[in-house]
Amino acid sequence: MTHTHIRADAPDTLLAGRPPVSTTRGSGLRDVGRGVLAHLKRARKALLIHVALRAVGLAVMAVWAHAKGVRPLEILGGRWDAVYYVHIAESGLTTAMASPSPCAQAGPGCQLAFFPVFPMAVRYLSYLTGLPVVWAAVGLGLVASVVAAWGIFAVTDKIYGRRVAFFTCALFAIVPAALVQSMAYTEPLFLALSVWAMYAVMSRAWLTAGVLALVAGATRPSGLSIVAAVALSALWEFLQWRRGRRAKRPRVGRMVAAAAIAPLGWLGYVGFVGYHFGRWDGYFELQRRWGSVFDGGFDTVANLWRTFTEVHTTLNHVTVSVTVVTAAVLFVIMTRRRRPPAVVWIFTAVIMLIALGGAGFYFSKMRFILPAFPLLFPFALALARARRSTVLWIVGSATALSSLFGGNLNFVWWGCP
Repeated sequence: MTHTHIRADAPDTLLAGRPPVSTTRGSGLRDVGRGVLAHLKRARKALLIHVALRAVGLAVMAVWAHAKGVRPLEILGGRWDAVYYVHIAESGLTTAMASPSPCAQAGPGCQLAFFPVFPMAVRYLSYLTGLPVVWAAVGLGLVASVVAAWGIFAVTDKIYGRRVAFFTCALFAIVPAALVQSMAYTEPLFLALSVWAMYAVMSRAWLTAGVLALVAGATRPSGLSIVAAVALSALWEFLQWRRGRRAKRPRVGRMVAAAAIAPLGWLGYVGFVGYHFGRWDGYFELQRRWGSVFDGGFDTVANLWRTFTEVHTTLNHVTVSVTVVTAAVLFVIMTRRRRPPAVVWIFTAVIMLIALGGAGFYFSKMRFILPAFPLLFPFALALARARRSTVLWIVGSATALSSLFGGNLNFVWWGCP
């Protein structure tokens, strides 16, 4: 496994493994604060364009909602998975949903399929601010999406530099399933935790990475991706040092601690669900009742085949299938050309494995792939070399298509985004 050269001009003080030596009390915190501000200043243009592009998508959704006589808040926080998160935030994990339950086919305890970090954070945010739970859920998702975009910039900046990081942030705001970044879903919070865990690994802040991976692992099932990325990256760094490819001896103790801490969130919640149902595989049985199993990708291939062989295919079916194929191609390109650091590559690979290898919920695969932002690197690298007129035409067209598709996904399509 090879590594892309990490740029030396990117600041590392935000999550540095060891704070600068200081002679005055409290100067360490001031150094951290200055590091955060320096990072934010470096990323400000990328974050502004990201927020602006997301605002276009939200504006189109709001106009569409007004035409349909629907409140935008209902779209962002009152449908599909958001219903379960709001229920858990209001009533707890083990409280049955009101009859008739929206997940009756999965049986009693169906809400336990949803991991707890996001709804519990919503509960405490609502308590602290006095906001209604739905408002707190949408607000947390919006804030987390900006923090995630900031982390995407920081990670990409360390690998390719500021210009490519800028375009990666911009493209992430207008991917086909971009509206999910503004909804009461777990993807924004999960990605925010995961991307900063990746940054911590790249900065050799192993304990920070382990703790962030622990929390991310209890945020959604695909938390296994960042758990694997942190643990395997620690192992890779150790092996590289043993083979003489690293001059400086790594902090083995911290690396072992990070690898041990990282899985605890995911394993803890899966164990809790198993205990609740009285069987060790209770969580996986619950997922099976929901219709979600891992079949190695046969269901994905079957749906791709139907896209090209059946005349009654919908716009969403075509868009999902094109996204799946494009993601697979981009992953191959990313792997063969300037492969990113191990932690970034492993995270992307496991996200792809979980998203494409799972059966069921084919039309949600755009959302499942969403956290794999490194797939955008080839496009961002190309835009970084393109003329300004070409960039404006491509980004403008993609923004319009993404915004219109987001509206179609919520007002025309009948299923979960």
